[in-house]
Amino acid sequence: MNLLAFSGFPRGRKSQLDLIPEDVKAFKAAVRKAKLAIRPQELCFLIQGEDRKGAVAEVLGKLADRKVNVVANGAVSAGSGRYATILWVKPADVNKASKALGAS
Repeated sequence: MNLLAFSGFPRGRKSQLDLIPEDVKAFKAAVRKAKLAIRPQELCFLIQGEDRKGAVAEVLGKLADRKVNVVANGAVSAGSGRYATILWVKPADVNKASKALGAS
């Protein structure tokens, strides 16, 4: 199973893992086969690019300009001069965020 990204953090006495698979259908099939309990699918944005000062701020600025609030964000250096950021917005703002980021 190839994951594009994942994020994990404590949630009360448990943990939350956000897994971003390359192939969603294959991921869901593997989860069913393993009989794992997962929460319903949520949408997020995985943004990758050339690492430079202000790269993530530019992405967040595009959302702010369209009045889209970010629920959560995690950014990392991807090595070789690249970065990646994962961000989540409220479900009602997914389309607006998509347009702001040029994903639609």
